[in-house]
Amino acid sequence: MSRPDLAPLAAALPESVPFTGPEALERRRGRPFLARLGANENPFGAAPSALAAMADAVAESWKYGDPENYDLRQALARQLGIASDAIVIGEGIDGLLGLAIRLYAPPGSAVVTSLGGYPTLNYHATGFGARIVSVPYRDHAEDLAGLAAMARRESAAVVYLANPDNPMGSWHSAAAVAEFIDAVPEQTLILLDEAYGEFAPPGTLPPLDTDRPNLLRLRTFSKAHGMAGLRCGYALGESQTIRAFERVRNHFGVNAVAQAGAVAALAAPEHLADVLARTATARTRIADIATANGLVPLPSATNFVTIDTGRDAAYAAALLAALSDEAIFIRKPMAPGLDHCIRISVGSPAALDLLAEALPRALSALA
Repeated sequence: MSRPDLAPLAAALPESVPFTGPEALERRRGRPFLARLGANENPFGAAPSALAAMADAVAESWKYGDPENYDLRQALARQLGIASDAIVIGEGIDGLLGLAIRLYAPPGSAVVTSLGGYPTLNYHATGFGARIVSVPYRDHAEDLAGLAAMARRESAAVVYLANPDNPMGSWHSAAAVAEFIDAVPEQTLILLDEAYGEFAPPGTLPPLDTDRPNLLRLRTFSKAHGMAGLRCGYALGESQTIRAFERVRNHFGVNAVAQAGAVAALAAPEHLADVLARTATARTRIADIATANGLVPLPSATNFVTIDTGRDAAYAAALLAALSDEAIFIRKPMAPGLDHCIRISVGSPAALDLLAEALPRALSALA
């Protein structure tokens, strides 16, 4: 039987998912993980007031969510001290990345990113026919000067920087990021991913500037606010740059439950402070567990710790598999220069107790 032809661009793409989720791994294993420490989730969850607001919204879910996301944009505008027309809401940072690439990176144009950086950016760039140009990390951190130089050399449509960084947990100062922004050509859109910004030390995030047409700051409720499964993020930028999203965005993409939860989360600073404190404690515990087992934890400004195994990529992959055999889910960077490391997300005290018990056994199995 004949079938409809795919569009030429889609026909040339592989069928892929940027991440293999822990659920898929559990299906392959035939049993669940005991400790879920690989997806950079917030195990401490959303604020009780946000959970209550979402429960109320579920009862009203026969209604469509507000396609203008008005209440959420107003709440963000008040908290950040910017105009609401400088904000667009989307289905997490992942959804906003896809829209930004679609808007600003025509087929054949260059999208500059770090080799081994966030893979969903590459997925969208490839999906819309752009050309990925990668810059290696330097000393476990994204190379700001290298990214800016490559953007200039390639006359890039888009350059992407995550600060703090995933997968290494490293970060640059606000002053260094501001210097990078100034070094990028005005015709290149800067996607500054600040998904982990709440966890970073003071002086990491530059002051908000919504007058610069080529800068988009991307943030999310998935990490510090504990709402990863609800898919709600936002971009901040100059109003005309933000208005361009009205040409392509899915106006009902962020559902009413997520919108209600996000508004309530912004009004719960005491819960956010508690999450940040518990995250810092968990990071220290992960680092201590790594050190006790002869591994080297890297400094982290996120909700995970990247750990240098001191060996090569094959050893790191084997350690990942050995921990999976112990029912511990973690991940690792995959790019050359980073792939000798593993990455462990923060977890509850009970989950980290399981890690502390399993890691020595996993290392012994490799020995």
